[in-house]
Amino acid sequence: MSNERTIFKALSWASSFLKENGRDTNAGEILLRAQLDMSRSTLLAEQRMSLADHQWEQFEVAVKEHAEGKPVQHIIGHEEFYGREFLVNEDVLIPRPETEELIEAVLQKIEAKFGSSLQDLKVADIGTGSGAIAVTLKLERPELSVFASDLSKKALATAKRNAERLNAEIEFLQGDLLQPFIGSRQKLDVVVSNPPYIPADEVLSKVVSEHEPHTALFGGEDGLDFYRRFARDLPGVLSEVAIAAFEIGDGQGKAVSSLLEVSFPEAEIEIINDINGKERIVTMIR
Repeated sequence: MSNERTIFKALSWASSFLKENGRDTNAGEILLRAQLDMSRSTLLAEQRMSLADHQWEQFEVAVKEHAEGKPVQHIIGHEEFYGREFLVNEDVLIPRPETEELIEAVLQKIEAKFGSSLQDLKVADIGTGSGAIAVTLKLERPELSVFASDLSKKALATAKRNAERLNAEIEFLQGDLLQPFIGSRQKLDVVVSNPPYIPADEVLSKVVSEHEPHTALFGGEDGLDFYRRFARDLPGVLSEVAIAAFEIGDGQGKAVSSLLEVSFPEAEIEIINDINGKERIVTMIR
């Protein structure tokens, strides 16, 4: 039997090794595609292609890193979101597919409320992290004036790099939640956020807990601390006609809605389930 180190053999080894270590067996394919800069179809069509020693060794290192708990996205340095590639690292939350549904909800609400008159609308992504939400909204609706804020300087640096790479014109502000806008007396037409919402006592996988920033994950004892602050401060920054949209954890819809109802008793508030039927988004329109 040939000892030639082919793509097929590399993927077979990776699948078995990752399975033994309780990881997703498809991760090997993602890692090798990124390393060889190949599309999935090309990689599968070229399975008999031989790998050089240094390519095999580099692949082994990457697979073992993931087996030990390092997220695939941190190994390859990026994640796809809404059809675009975003740089990620340990300073920012890795964008999730569920957050793409937040984008969809926001775009739908903007169209329903404002129609095609988007030219002067001010939209803010609060706690922007990688910048995935802000950049996506700007690229999907270039007429919008988009702002993005984060408390973390390192997160903002990553978000700025993503905006520059994807040619999205965004104004970045450093500060805690809505404080940059409260301080400048800036009025916003749309506020969107995927804030930390995991309760403090919830046990996460080591891949998440050891490699993603806790400040972007945990939302206090019940996971609702940041929504309380939004409900308190939003009346001071929203325009008379405005939209707010938040990603939430499953089961938090009623609590988040109740917080917003206190501050906006006349508003239209909706809980939206994700593709898996779990509560994922709360929107408020006034």
